[in-house]
Amino acid sequence: MVVAGKGGVGKTLIAGTLARIYAQMGYRMLAVDADPAMNMAYALGIPPEISARILPISENTSLIEERTGAKPGSAFGVFFSLTPTVDDIAERYGVIGPDGVRLLVMGTIRSGGSGCTCPANSLLSALIRHISFRERDIVLMDTEAGLEHLGRATARGFDALLCIIEPSAPSIETAIRIRRLSSEIEIKNVFFIGNKISSSEEEEYIRRRLNEFGFDLFHSIPFDQQIAKAEMLRIAPIDYSPKSPAILAIRSLGEKLMKMFL
Repeated sequence: MVVAGKGGVGKTLIAGTLARIYAQMGYRMLAVDADPAMNMAYALGIPPEISARILPISENTSLIEERTGAKPGSAFGVFFSLTPTVDDIAERYGVIGPDGVRLLVMGTIRSGGSGCTCPANSLLSALIRHISFRERDIVLMDTEAGLEHLGRATARGFDALLCIIEPSAPSIETAIRIRRLSSEIEIKNVFFIGNKISSSEEEEYIRRRLNEFGFDLFHSIPFDQQIAKAEMLRIAPIDYSPKSPAILAIRSLGEKLMKMFL
């Protein structure tokens, strides 16, 4: 599953909490942080002293050179492998967090799939393809805000896309564009998830706007002050308040998604 949406809608909260929930359910869970903000470690509950030492794959120059045959930043015209070996990277460079969730921090792919390429891009693209097609059990990727990851097709090969929406026109407009782009990279299952919903009127607004484009709201998560408190304290929300309304709603979301695929 890949999680997408406009900036600030709560993608990382939902991705990290779902990862913990699925791990608690007994699944082997790989969480992939492909957002340049790199906040998945916090959402998973990995301590700051550990997360601060994580080197993103995109910045691991020795690994990139080892697998592609070229140094990052190599001059144009240098030959390097477009299909580097990546089958051991998740195991070697993933960090184990609470409940056994393995976190792999990707970092930023800095050039588009249809434009220039580079050794770092080659490695990250191959790694994403490998994860999305071969990694057993559940792989959940948190992406950068907006549409860039879909424009690069880094989400290609995932079984489902969770498009997170808050009750605002820009958020919904971004979600609709994400839905249209997802079909171009062959993601068949797209689920619209409403987040930070404070009232029935806000939920109805999201439903009505989605219906205008022929789409439905799959699930709603309420606005929850406990989430804001957890963020101030830098504690994973699922640890700070495991029975708060938002966490219970995300747990319900996880169960609904499982029923769709099992």
